[in-house]
Amino acid sequence: MPTPVELFSQVSGDGERTVVLVHGLFGMSDNLGQLAKALEDSYRVHRLDLRNHGRSARSDSMALTEMAADIENYLDINQIDNAAIVGHSLGGKVAMQLALQGCSRLIGFAVADIAPVQYPPHHEGILAGLNSLQFDSIGNRADADRQLAEYVDEVGVRQFLLKNLYRNEHKQFALRMNLQTIVACYPQIMQAPEGQPCQLPTLFIKGQNSDYITAEHTDLIKQLFPNLHFKMINGTGHWLHAEKPEIFNRIVQQFLDAHIGW
Repeated sequence: MPTPVELFSQVSGDGERTVVLVHGLFGMSDNLGQLAKALEDSYRVHRLDLRNHGRSARSDSMALTEMAADIENYLDINQIDNAAIVGHSLGGKVAMQLALQGCSRLIGFAVADIAPVQYPPHHEGILAGLNSLQFDSIGNRADADRQLAEYVDEVGVRQFLLKNLYRNEHKQFALRMNLQTIVACYPQIMQAPEGQPCQLPTLFIKGQNSDYITAEHTDLIKQLFPNLHFKMINGTGHWLHAEKPEIFNRIVQQFLDAHIGW
């Protein structure tokens, strides 16, 4: 069994039912804040930072089985017997891994725009841009954005990445993510989740314009998660939860209310 690390969390809401929200690669718990607000009236919402992200503990390995073990350990520590998980991108992969390895505390989950497959490397520009940041010459976010723009064209992606900026104890800008380890572990992160098919209620949400979930993935998704519900949000890409948050939040809440056996 992998040795888990301690995960930072933000907890809100007073409901008796527990939902765990898990961000994607390069993200942090704040990324799913709008979904958390939408769920707070009905649920106890736990937003987690994955290992080597945000304010969670660091580790020199990032296998999906290890990141799933981190979440299972978090549920154990917090005495959460039954939880649904909502994960975007890498967070969705971790949720799938947790389901496929038979986590007894998991009662259903939603996956936002990711498939249970191994992906080819496709973050080269982002990794190069983050590695190129010259923090000694960054006095504000605009300075960091100008540097990152040489590698990352999309304004929205840069804004997402630069949410990681913070001032350290020396009052210098730095990144909250453990970038060096993420680079070293990138092949692990791209791997497919593995395990036995899971019968739990499962929701896959696809961004219409995203190629993270394709028609070629459909048979495998149905094979691994036969209790499947599928939604697509028109006019969105991979960042569907940020592009059309009201629709995304409503789809997730309807799934949780109608299909999870609390």
